[in-house]
Amino acid sequence: MADKRRILLADDDPDIREIGRILLESEGFDVITAKDGDEAVALSNPDIDLYILDIMMPGKSGYQACREIRGASSAPILFLTARTQDSDKAMGFSVGADDYLAKPFSYTELTARVKAMLRRYYVYKGKNEEESDQTIQLKDLSIDPNSCEVRRDGKLIPLTDIEFRILLTLSQQRRKVFSAEELYEKIWNEPYFYASNNTVMVHIRNLRRKIEPDPDNPAYIKTVWGKGYRVD
Repeated sequence: MADKRRILLADDDPDIREIGRILLESEGFDVITAKDGDEAVALSNPDIDLYILDIMMPGKSGYQACREIRGASSAPILFLTARTQDSDKAMGFSVGADDYLAKPFSYTELTARVKAMLRRYYVYKGKNEEESDQTIQLKDLSIDPNSCEVRRDGKLIPLTDIEFRILLTLSQQRRKVFSAEELYEKIWNEPYFYASNNTVMVHIRNLRRKIEPDPDNPAYIKTVWGKGYRVD
């Protein structure tokens, strides 16, 4: 692979780090490992294409590391966790995670999830650059499809990859009502299932917190009760 995708794998279990590294390298990835959240943050850099973070680590937790990494990177972040309650997922999504993999997991499942996340991220960015080079303006909110940047009154609003894609999808087809199922299958490129509705809701809520002047009375992303979401 001429241009290897670089992955940072952070877990306090040395066996998971070593087996994960060997497995992912055998799939053609360049892998950096970190033993805890502090080291993961220290090793984070713009050349990393995907982060895999265990949640329960000494020092900085996966949540804390994710929040700090997300402040400088839009690369996909996958959490490894034994905690799969909806409240735990909501916490993870709120700090910028893109997906979860529950422990114990098979290494086939890990590689499949990593490949799917990278494919969504880079295929989407490629389509983005090909399909549109015009900034979308929603009142005082500007959305740049090429740079994947969102600004309000000229001030940059950091969004995760998933959040940006949701906003762009809604904005490119104004007044169209997207159901949670439509958004999930379009953004995640996976079949919708019942729990996916909560995943969409959490991301919409986080997105509103970032872009809306008053998240409780959204000016940009409207809820159409019983049907879905739209941008006017």
